[in-house]
Parts: sequence; structure tokens; C-alpha cells
Amino acid sequence: MGRLNCIMSTRATVVAAPTVLYVSRETKHRRLLFLPRAISHYCHELTAPIDADGGGNAALIQALDDCRSPRTLRSLHSRLLHRPRLLSDPAVQIKLMRALASCGDPHGARHVFDGAPHKNAVFFNVMIRSYVNHGLYGHAFRLFADMSLRHHVRPDNYTFPCVLKACAGSDHLAGGLQLHGAVTKLGLDTNIFVGNTLIALYWRCGRLSDALRVFDEMPNKDVVSWNAMIAGYAQNGLYDRAIELCEKMVALQKPKPDAGTMASILPAMSNTNQTDIHLIRKMFDEMGKKDLVSWNAMIAIYANNSMSAEAVELFSRMEMAGVEPDAVTLASVLPACGDLSALSLGKKIHEFIERKRMRPNLVLENALVDAYANCGSLKAAREVFDGMNGKDVVSWTSIVSAYGMHGHGKKAIALFEQMRKSGLKPDPVAFISILSACSHSGLLNEGKYYFKCMTECYHFVPRIEHYACMVDLLGRSGHVDEAYDFILKMPIKPNERVWGALLGACRVYSNMEIGLIAADHVFKLVPEQSGYYVLLSNIYARAGRWEDVTLVRNLMTTKGIKKLPGCSNVELWNKVHTFHMGDRSHPQSKEIYEKLDVLMRRLKELGYVTETETALHDVEEEDKEGHLLVHSEKLAIAFVLINTTPKTPIRITMNLRMCGDCHRAAKLISSIAEREIIIKDTKIFHHFEHGVCGENIAAIIAYEDRY
Repeated sequence: MGRLNCIMSTRATVVAAPTVLYVSRETKHRRLLFLPRAISHYCHELTAPIDADGGGNAALIQALDDCRSPRTLRSLHSRLLHRPRLLSDPAVQIKLMRALASCGDPHGARHVFDGAPHKNAVFFNVMIRSYVNHGLYGHAFRLFADMSLRHHVRPDNYTFPCVLKACAGSDHLAGGLQLHGAVTKLGLDTNIFVGNTLIALYWRCGRLSDALRVFDEMPNKDVVSWNAMIAGYAQNGLYDRAIELCEKMVALQKPKPDAGTMASILPAMSNTNQTDIHLIRKMFDEMGKKDLVSWNAMIAIYANNSMSAEAVELFSRMEMAGVEPDAVTLASVLPACGDLSALSLGKKIHEFIERKRMRPNLVLENALVDAYANCGSLKAAREVFDGMNGKDVVSWTSIVSAYGMHGHGKKAIALFEQMRKSGLKPDPVAFISILSACSHSGLLNEGKYYFKCMTECYHFVPRIEHYACMVDLLGRSGHVDEAYDFILKMPIKPNERVWGALLGACRVYSNMEIGLIAADHVFKLVPEQSGYYVLLSNIYARAGRWEDVTLVRNLMTTKGIKKLPGCSNVELWNKVHTFHMGDRSHPQSKEIYEKLDVLMRRLKELGYVTETETALHDVEEEDKEGHLLVHSEKLAIAFVLINTTPKTPIRITMNLRMCGDCHRAAKLISSIAEREIIIKDTKIFHHFEHGVCGENIAAIIAYEDRY
């Protein structure tokens, strides 16, 4: 027993003794029979060379290097506990620390660190890096201090970047400045890893001039150096500088941009111009190997710049390249599906999410609700919403917005109240959704109540979007004078959306006096936006003031302003088809126009007459009728009818408001063809079925005179 106690004591200095030695048998006698064999094996472990078992130890060490699963790591750790000789090796201890850290257990790594009797700089570097990667910056600082003061281990060129990263992550500029001084004294300031971390430290702390100085003074720069500086500009709102540096990097090709470059430039690429987008796409196309981060960044750039068709097309290319999307990819593509009414792709993504068991995931689930709602499938949106295990304010806002844009204002209000009763506090965006829902459904009193509730109950200061919703609500309800007075009393300066909402109401209710005032403000704010010129032109046209119509149109010509051409998108055969007014570019144009002729004859038999009032040009009636008959939404409806089976719903997305003539025609076509027709314009959804439209009069009065 003395030998056994000695062995157990020796082992205890390395790791805690296991509760049971090796094999437990069914009977007491058999358990005792196996104990000597266990002790013998144990003694052999303590005295044998590390590689005495042939390839077993080598395989175990390799498994530690490759381990990424906590479950697998627990098994490997258990095996190591039975090989104390191997576990006492510093190289193995370091590998175990790295494995524990990579599997999300920095405290387990610290336990191994504390048990190592002889620690060199590598031990400290691994442990500090583990803390930093898990955001435990205070622990990293304390260990760094102990490294020199208590353990007398000198930091090296790998230690300082880790501690500098901790300073950057915790915005500890003072500590970073001290470390910068220390590395300079030690001659490590020219080290590329130190330089890269210093760049990140300074830009994170808002010291971009210092970050640029470090960048410029680095004798050698790698791709991380460039990415860090680009990220610094982008994250601090200096988007032009970020793009300029990225352009310089692309031109030099030394080093070549990588996935990190794509991720670094991403914040600078929202609502940017086509030239910059083409630059990043060129950079993306020239990358040799594209990983998931690269694809995600490029798809997000398209999605963030309302280039939905390009985002969907790139997503398809990514799939063909064999790259499996993750939650980030899908969260970017789903809004694009909604914009294009690409319902089949949205369903395909939903199936992928379910198959890969990616739920629950609030970001994805909220994106699914939005995508289905924007594709016109309110039922599917509600099913996703009802199936969510947990809901945040964004979830409720999405479903309230969905019902609002589909013209179900009362249901939107009921959901909003349900959210409040659940204990969630609505945020300013949630109030935009409910105010918009009230506006689309003509719920004037309810809208006024929620605006007052927002300011008095929740003490939110109204944003410009809230004011725009209120002006739109008052205008749609026919209270044009009240809407104008509301604008005059606003505590903040009205923008073009506020004045534009008033201008639209003036067109609907033929209020030329206020309309001219609104137009004057709009043209000062956005002199190049064609839609407002068209609105003013149509106000004059309704009054028969054709000379003024001509003046407005001549002004547009002089300024080089062109009307945004109306277009309609429809998804079929996993492809988005786009139609413009009078479009004959589609391969099936002959069949489309033949079908349209048949439809128009059937409509006229039912008493349909083109509503030429919605084509307010100073031209002959037959010319007006000719324009109206070939509006893009009519062509899209005809296209779907000739290419789908009976009863298949027709879903169309437009880039402008729907005109009154197309609205009346769609109602009749839904009856003749026995189809449900769902048309999404820039404001709301129009549901046509059995010759009836589902939205209310508040939505209908806002039709735009487009052509």
C-alpha cells in the first residue's frame, strides 16, 4: 500500500485522481481482481516514454489539434487523464489549453495553465489570447501583469499583440499608449503583428490619425494591415477614405484583397453609388478562392443598396459554387426575396432553415416574417410568427407592419396591443409601423391616439418618419388643411417625405393652393427627384392647366430629369421577369400581347372602359387609352396567365404606385380568369379575388398618375 500511496501522491501533483480506476466489474471479488492490473498499468504510465504506445499518443495529440467539438474534447481530456506522463508534457498542456479555448472553455484552459509547474512565455500567450478571444479583457490584463511581476517571464512579440487587442476591445486607450511605448523601447514596433494590432487599437479608440501614422510607418504591410486601416475608416464613418484605400489596394495587388477586405469595407457600402459597388464586385470576382465571408459581404452590399435582383442572382451563383449558406447569408437574401416577391425562393430558403435546424434564430425568423409578408403571403408570415418560441420587439413590429401593408389596420392594432400586454415596450420603429398601418387603412382617430401615446406614455421624441406618417394619415383622410397646419407646427424641419406626402394628398383632393406650396418646398429639398415633378404636373392637369403642365415638363427636360420608368416584376421558374410599359423585349412578347388582347375584349364585354382620367397627358383620348392598355402590371398578369395552370395565384411587385385603371382591370381579370391577383406597389398590397379588391378606400385614393 505504501507504493500505491506513493504513486497516487505523485499523480495528484499532475491531475486529480479519477474516482474509479479503469474497469468496474459486477462483483466485489472481480473488482479486486482487476485492481492490481490497473495499478500495474498506472505505474507503467508514469515511467514509460511518451511515445511508448506507438502511434496512440501521436494520434491523441493530433486529435487535440483538430478538435472543434466540446463533446469530442471531453472524451480526449478523459483519455489524457489516464495518461499522466503524456499530460505532464508542456507541449501537450499547451495543445489542451488551445483546444479548450477554441471550444469555448477559457476557464478550463486556465485550470490546465494553473496546473502546469513550469510556464514559459508560450503558456502565457495562449492563456492571454484565450481570455481576449472570449472578451475577458480584465483577466487578460491581470495575467499580463502577473507574467512579469510574479512569474518573471518576459513578454515577447506574440504577447504584446494579444494585450494590445485587449486594450482595443475594452477601449483602454491609456493602456494601449503605455504598451506602444514599451514595444517601441523593445524594438518591437516594426513587428507586423504589433503594427496591425496598434492600427486596430487606435481606430477603435477614435484616433484615426494615429492609426494612419502607424500604417504609413510600417516597413512591411500584409493584407491584415490594409484591412485594419480600411475597417478603421469604415467603422468611423469615413466611407470615402475607406473606399479610396480599398481602390488603392486593388490597383496595387500587393497584397491581394481577401475575405477580410470584403468584411472591412462592408460598413462603407450602404446606400453608395454604382461606381463603388462595381469596384467591390470587381475585387470580389478577381479573388482566387472565395469563402463564405466573401460571398456574404458581396450579397449584403447588393441587398443594402436595394439591388435585390443582383443579390438573388449572386446567391444562386454561390449555391452553384457549392458554398453552403449560413444564417448571415440567409438574413441578407430574404429581404431581397421580399423586394422581388420571389416567393418560391423564400420558401426554398425556409425549407433549408428547417432542414438544417437553424431555428430558433430571431434574426432569421424575423427575416422570414418580413419576406413572406413582402411576397404577399400574409398567411405564411403569420404561421412563422406564431411558431416562434420567443419574440422580440422586432418580431412584433414585423407582423404589425405586415398586416398594415396588406390593409388590415384593425388586425395590426390588435397585434400591437397584444405586444404591449406581453410586457414588451414598443420602440420608435414599432410606432412607425402602427402609424403607417393606421394611415393605409384610413384609421384617423386611432393614428392620432398612437402618436399621442408615443409622446405622452412612452416619452419618445417623434422622428421625422413619425411626422411623415401623420401627414400621410391626415392627407389620405382628406384633412389637407390640417395636414398643412401640422407641418407648420413641427418642432423639426420637414424633409421631402413630409412635404411629398402633403403634395400627394393635394393631388388626390385637387388642392392646388397648398399643393403649390408643398411642391415649392419639395423642389428645394430634392430638385432632381422626378416623382414630385410628375405629381405637380398632374395637379395642373386635373385642373386643365395644360400650359402649366408643359412648363413643368419643359423644366424637367431642361434639368435633364427623367421620369422613373414603371416596371413590374414577377417570379416564375425560379427567375424574376421584369416588364416595362409597352415592353416587347420578352421572348414571349407575341403571346403576351395576344393574351392581353383577349383579356381586353372580355373586359369590355363586362362594361370596362379605360379610365383615361388617370392618364392626364394633354393628348387625344385614344392615345391615353393606348398608354393604359400596355402598363407593365397588365403585361405581367398576361405573362403569368399564359405560363401557369388554372387557380395559380399571380404575384406582382411594382416600382411605382398602381394606377386607377390597372386597379379596375385587375379586379375584373381576377373574376374572368378565376385567379387571386396580389400586386405590391411602393406603398401597399392590392388583393384581387372574385372581382373584388381587399384594401379599403384610404389605400385606393392614393393611386399615382404615372405616364
